[in-house]
Amino acid sequence: MTEKILILDFGSQYTQLIARAVREASVYCEIVPYHHKIEFDPSLKGIILSGSPFSVNDANAPVVDVESLHQKLPVLGVCYGAQLTAKQYGGRVANSNKREYGRALMTKEKEDILLKDVTDNSQVWMSHADSVLDLPAGFEVLATTESIPYAAFKKNGTELPLYCVQFHPEVYHSIEGKKILKNFLVNICGCKQDWTSAHFVTDTVAALKKQIGDRKVIMALSGGVDSTVAATLIHKAIGDRLYGIFVDNGVLRKNEFQQVLDTYATIGLNVKGIDAKELFYRELKGKTDPEAKRKVIGKLFIDVFQEEAKKVEGVGLLGQGTIYPDVIESVSVHGPSVTIKSHHNVGGLPDIMHLELVEPLRSLFKDEVRRVGAELGIPANLLNRHPFPGPGLAIRILGEITPDKVQLLQEADDRYIQGLKDHHLYDQVWQAGAILLPVKSVGVMGDERTYEFTVALRAVTSVDGMTADWAHLPYDFLAYISNDIINNVKGINRVVYDISSKPPATIEWE
Repeated sequence: MTEKILILDFGSQYTQLIARAVREASVYCEIVPYHHKIEFDPSLKGIILSGSPFSVNDANAPVVDVESLHQKLPVLGVCYGAQLTAKQYGGRVANSNKREYGRALMTKEKEDILLKDVTDNSQVWMSHADSVLDLPAGFEVLATTESIPYAAFKKNGTELPLYCVQFHPEVYHSIEGKKILKNFLVNICGCKQDWTSAHFVTDTVAALKKQIGDRKVIMALSGGVDSTVAATLIHKAIGDRLYGIFVDNGVLRKNEFQQVLDTYATIGLNVKGIDAKELFYRELKGKTDPEAKRKVIGKLFIDVFQEEAKKVEGVGLLGQGTIYPDVIESVSVHGPSVTIKSHHNVGGLPDIMHLELVEPLRSLFKDEVRRVGAELGIPANLLNRHPFPGPGLAIRILGEITPDKVQLLQEADDRYIQGLKDHHLYDQVWQAGAILLPVKSVGVMGDERTYEFTVALRAVTSVDGMTADWAHLPYDFLAYISNDIINNVKGINRVVYDISSKPPATIEWE
């Protein structure tokens, strides 16, 4: 039985970071909205109350009965969770006009197991307008900062521990925050730290065998990390009863179709490649609106996939590479997020095909997916690939898609990505790609005047793609890659570099 920590989500932007920090400590955890019913099974070892954009004094503030939780399990309140705890036990929480946001130094007032091996004056990250101004009776202070008297505190005289911190131990800027979380997980909740990639593979393969039985599974593969790792796990459970389909939609990267098929053959997956380029080009002709292009690609993909799926008799299940951030978003405190783009991987397939889903990665974050992939022996060059959008180069060609434009962008993109690898920059970037702009400009090559396309280069750093900063690539590299593209890709005479962050921009241009 896998031990588990439950994180009650009050809507904080940092809740996923708490989960990631817990998982990094080799402890399994799940995020659930604060209002969900909790199953107190024996695997549950403790509860963490997240932060929140609300004030505990708001009329519509999210609330749980902290005392009833604490009667069953050890509890750690983080920021809003700490203030909610203090208020419910009779303390005073208010806006002190000393809003603390950013770095602060934490002074330890008392040695305690929660702060074991944490240095005095350790840097922590604050993000709150309210503060606990008076501790409830029966609580004692463990640490302070210059601005707030109760940075960390606990309840005394109880059988089960109840701890609170008014800072965010889960974020990067809390230097020893993960040490504090580990103290809670291991020394307070008694977790064994046995959540490992090898453990996950063993448990998941056993669960897949039980779920699938002697049935067949069909799966759309993209060459991406998630679908490849999911397919490898399913293949490990049922062998060639997994039928993979990889569709060339005409807007993949240069040579990608064959390279991915070759990699799948090396792994031993049962995958059929479908060359549908001409069909996609025909349907995309004349389409310039980004959403129209996405919808055409999404619909055609489903049509092609369904047509191929019919050729496999007796299929009862559909494999998908859904990962945990997708799951969290669909059951978040505020409900599913607003649709920014309509095409996400193979959205729409389950409803249309009426197949039971097999989603072996739905409990994992992206970095965990990569670690599981390494455990399964998947080649590093595939595991460490940058994310690539489902609609492919179609949303990196602004305006109408034509085979000539696709070839032009494939060549420029290939030189850019290979340049990043050759200069040891590829692994420092979360995602990179070239964008073909729908404008031409004047240039000079030799004694001739040219009138050719412009390519914009994009490279970002990120953790999960929800926010991203533009990558500060060296000027000499940008100069090199600009010359390389212009000199070798006929039809492009200008290269620019995108220095927009997300937000307000998005990673992709369409």
